[in-house]
Amino acid sequence: MNKRIKIAVNGGIHFGAKLNAKQLILLAKYIGAGEELELTTFQQLYLEIEEGKKEEIIAELEDAGLSCYEVGNFVKSLRTCNFCKGSEEEGMPVAIELNKRIAGIPVPFTLKPAYTGCPIGCGEPLVNDIGIMKIKDTYNLYIGGKAKGKDATVGSLVMEKLTPEELYSAVEQIIHLYKESGKKREQFHRFVNRMGKDNIIASIS
Repeated sequence: MNKRIKIAVNGGIHFGAKLNAKQLILLAKYIGAGEELELTTFQQLYLEIEEGKKEEIIAELEDAGLSCYEVGNFVKSLRTCNFCKGSEEEGMPVAIELNKRIAGIPVPFTLKPAYTGCPIGCGEPLVNDIGIMKIKDTYNLYIGGKAKGKDATVGSLVMEKLTPEELYSAVEQIIHLYKESGKKREQFHRFVNRMGKDNIIASIS
């Protein structure tokens, strides 16, 4: 029997978490009778595929405009708002580039980054591990948010008025620090509390 593995799939970063008819038909091709497609809270679908055909299937999915990611202790794909005011005004190119740089990096425990294009915060950046909020033409960076549990909390603002390049660099350095210094299965908000946000900020060059 062919071993099956799970991958995460979504429609990429654009105006809302949407799939078209071609993509839905293709996904249905890989769902067996009686199976279900799991939709996560992070705008991803979990799809089980044959491990031996992984590269072939992912190529087919990506050709249809879908994005594919590893499942497990990796940086998740960037959760975003719906860019209701437009691609450029809300910084969609920046969100796409940031996602390209960080999604799929192995880390001690699943890390969830989120982005929103304005202060309304539809992408919920303040209650995710790493949050980015676009303010006019610059970006504010938050870390250590936690959405679930009795100890749920909002993230701390650690840097503000960043340019896109400053934002990419800061997020990449924070993730690298977590990857190198985080304990096995240490959740990111616990890592932030242990290290201290001031020490994390000081580590960013």
